[in-house]
Amino acid sequence: LQGSAFAATKKSSIQLSDEQRAAIARVNDYINSFTTLRGDFVQMSDKGQSVKGVVMLSKPGKIRFDYAPPSPLLIVSDGKWLTIKNKVKERGDQVPLRSTPLRLIVAPKIDLLAETIVLSVEEADGLTSVALADKKDQMGGYIVLIYDNTQETLQQWVIVDGKGRRTTVQFANLEKDVQLNQKLFLETIKRKESRN
Repeated sequence: LQGSAFAATKKSSIQLSDEQRAAIARVNDYINSFTTLRGDFVQMSDKGQSVKGVVMLSKPGKIRFDYAPPSPLLIVSDGKWLTIKNKVKERGDQVPLRSTPLRLIVAPKIDLLAETIVLSVEEADGLTSVALADKKDQMGGYIVLIYDNTQETLQQWVIVDGKGRRTTVQFANLEKDVQLNQKLFLETIKRKESRN
């Protein structure tokens, strides 16, 4: 199911059939169907390491990946900045949310056909796999969204960075439109000393 999506490294949109457009519309409708989302995740690196945690999302722009111990990681977007933090060392990095593929998931409303380059669309075993490059992305990466047609939910995504490194996130127990404390999306990091 994912083979040609991962092979799709060119940034030109494929010719879409009516069936492929309908498949993208299903994924698009799902992303636009909620304002908040909470669930469990398992993240796997391309080196085979896996970590678990809880994901929380609040539109517009906010997402939190709370990794379970022993992982010290915390990833939080406040709507503007995506903070990747080591909770033990209280240090981390920040990148503009708009420069990441996560922008597509946390937008108030998204039109995937208008805002992305469609690299591939595949359907097999009740799953729809859509590989998308954000037209606003300047880092050269893309995201693969895998949607379960039967359960009508996002099953996983794969983020591929500009260097070809893949991070796979599988989801379970996703609940839409739940109450979330907005303070969960505020996170600070200790700044490194600036060099002059």
